[in-house]
Amino acid sequence: MPRTPRPSATFPAAVIEQIHELSDVGHYEIRGWGAKRAVPSFDDLTFLTSSLTRYPLEGYREAIDTTTVLGAGRAERPLVLDVPITIAGMSFGSLSAAAKEALGRAASAVGTSTTTGDGGMTPEERQASAKLVYQCLPSRYGFTPADLRVADAVEVVVGQGAKPGGGGMLLGQKVGERVAAMRTLPEGVDQRSASRHPDWTGPDDLRIKIDELREATDGQVPIFVKMGATRVPYDVKLAVAAGADVVVVDGMQGGTGATQDVFIEHTGIPTLPAVRQAAEALRDLDVHHDVQLIVSGGIRSGADVAKALALGADAVSIGVAALVALGCNRSTTTGDDRSPPEDVTDDYLALGATPGTCHHCHTGRCPVGITTQDPELEARLDVERASRRVENYLRSLTMELTTLARACGKSDVHNLEPEDLVALTVEAAAMAGVPLAGTSWVPGAGAGLP
Repeated sequence: MPRTPRPSATFPAAVIEQIHELSDVGHYEIRGWGAKRAVPSFDDLTFLTSSLTRYPLEGYREAIDTTTVLGAGRAERPLVLDVPITIAGMSFGSLSAAAKEALGRAASAVGTSTTTGDGGMTPEERQASAKLVYQCLPSRYGFTPADLRVADAVEVVVGQGAKPGGGGMLLGQKVGERVAAMRTLPEGVDQRSASRHPDWTGPDDLRIKIDELREATDGQVPIFVKMGATRVPYDVKLAVAAGADVVVVDGMQGGTGATQDVFIEHTGIPTLPAVRQAAEALRDLDVHHDVQLIVSGGIRSGADVAKALALGADAVSIGVAALVALGCNRSTTTGDDRSPPEDVTDDYLALGATPGTCHHCHTGRCPVGITTQDPELEARLDVERASRRVENYLRSLTMELTTLARACGKSDVHNLEPEDLVALTVEAAAMAGVPLAGTSWVPGAGAGLP
């Protein structure tokens, strides 16, 4: 009887399928979401909670402070948040107007901020968001001095984790009349943003740009600099030298509305080592008390938030997880007071996906009305119900975060520290710079780690 052939480790079925597809269509895959490959993550760390050496706090009697202040060093009006969890930049165009409004409402309800994204600020987003961060991207689509002056912070985007070194992308099927008008583009034409800012070629020019933004806002609001996680120690130090009040580092698990799959899966470094390297860079410059660090990319739970803070972050930013809370990849719509939720599984199947595996944000055919500009599809997202879901999610993350802080004996979530963590794998220990569980060994310590 013939022996069943072994599958190839180099060419497994998924790789063979991908090669077949590339050979059939003659171009790379474009998709949304973030990296799907398994990388060392916060799941590979665990907390050393209290016993005899440290004492836990009582959950019903001892409060935990979650207040987070961003940009107090230079800005007259620093961004003061009730929780250290913010909503990442996602554009109107990539997301529907209803989705942007729902995110703003949810962020406002829990006392945190949301962020505009490429394409400008909509009146609905500004009204819904009590605290709104206005992004300055290479494209400058929709970027106006009037909107700049009503922002609560400004974020200069150098790059993002899903595509560091690459520009934004919005396919023509999502460039409707309103999106085209805001971006000064023809309707229905693919939009590809520049991969670098047009008016600078290095950190000295970035300093000039930050000074311009600070002057335009009368020094009132903080200036963030966001980067994809690549050469993190050097990039963070250059951002600080250019005058950043807050540095945002986005790991390779960070999501996007649309980019090349090869970017998503094969560029940047994971969030786990990025947060450690960024925090160390700030400490090397002795500015870690003056310049705050936000990390993003694959943050999903209160445990992820707590571990990021323990490794040196001041806050985290969530994107894909916020969309999932809105209803992304659900099999049903949100429904409203007049109609029950509708099963949309067939719409996922028509995209070649299933609920739970869809990454077709770029198509504009989102079955639940989140990443679309189609009025009929957008109507499937009820703003009130969707915002309540995200609010519930943010409050749950905060409860998980404070639960872990109490167990570590910390009365302030910002008092979590690397000594509260150990790693479950050698890789995570080396990347996070904490001991392998059950040992005092930090792999590579003193042997070339930046």
